[in-house]
Amino acid sequence: MNSISLCMIVRNEEDSLGRCLASVKDAVDEIIIVDTGSTDKTKEIAASFGAVIYDFEWIDNFAAARNFCFEKATQTFILWLDADDVIEPEDLARLKALKEKEELPYDSVTMNYNLTFDHNGNPVFSLRRNRLVRRSRGFRWIGPVHEYLAVSGYTYHSDIAVTHRKERRHTDRNLRIYLKRLESGEEFSPRDQYYFANELRDHSRVQEAIDWYEKFLESGLGWVEDNIAACMKQSDCYGRLGQQDRQLASLLRTLNYDLPRAEFCCQLGSLFLEQKRYQQAIYWFTQATQLEKPKDMMGSTDNATWTWLPHLQLTVCYDRLGDRDKAIEHHRIAQSYNPKHPSIVYNEKFFSSL
Repeated sequence: MNSISLCMIVRNEEDSLGRCLASVKDAVDEIIIVDTGSTDKTKEIAASFGAVIYDFEWIDNFAAARNFCFEKATQTFILWLDADDVIEPEDLARLKALKEKEELPYDSVTMNYNLTFDHNGNPVFSLRRNRLVRRSRGFRWIGPVHEYLAVSGYTYHSDIAVTHRKERRHTDRNLRIYLKRLESGEEFSPRDQYYFANELRDHSRVQEAIDWYEKFLESGLGWVEDNIAACMKQSDCYGRLGQQDRQLASLLRTLNYDLPRAEFCCQLGSLFLEQKRYQQAIYWFTQATQLEKPKDMMGSTDNATWTWLPHLQLTVCYDRLGDRDKAIEHHRIAQSYNPKHPSIVYNEKFFSSL
């Protein structure tokens, strides 16, 4: 029979750890908790679930802590989670069904990671991660910050999802780690360049973010999904600076790496909408509605751009052009996806009052 070790690194997670462990305990055979310096009741909560607890001195290196945790596992497969993740009941059932299969030949099983949700509880922003791996393969985590699990072999893209229920506010911890590494003279890998740029962008250090995205893209060594995301985020940075020509150029740069995706079409449409170039905006928002989302895409996905968002924007465009029938048509489609979104609720009141 297949068996699973749950491996987690934690620190001061008393507000969320119990919820996480309660959501997954029925599907795992052991719980390994590596504590990196908690001063609250994290360890007591972990112990109440029968976890095996280890201490690990924090050295500003997430990969080191996760690898230490993986080394303590004893079961056939390793599942990893963060303390503010949960496995919803329907996904727990899928995980248990997978575990109970007579043959489970996979080296890695990917799962959707749902990060944000709309007013109906549907995932808006998600990505895929290698979540369940065969222990005997000895896969390792790489990178002090924004670490990734390097896997190979037979991978299965499952329909199981992990749900992120973030409790804590965003901090500058990761940015401080990157800055410390930079000050020490460390040479950043292309992956580090990309994630450092993300941290700079998230902390409104926009010009610095632009420069690091450029370094990353010029290296030519990035993962294609990171290349696309870097172009779009660099475009956003130029937009914040009011440099629309460069904003457009960065956005179009994504076409070097793949066919247009809905995220690209909506961002380009929004740029034209902002410029009141409604026909161009309509063209790109319409393109977004006609694309088919790739299956099992490992990069991040903004599900809104593949469903209701382009219809909401088309509602605006057609209304500005005085085409009320087309505006209402797209409003109804947007409403069918996300009826409780504030903009869609507002539009419903507006059209109902006419």
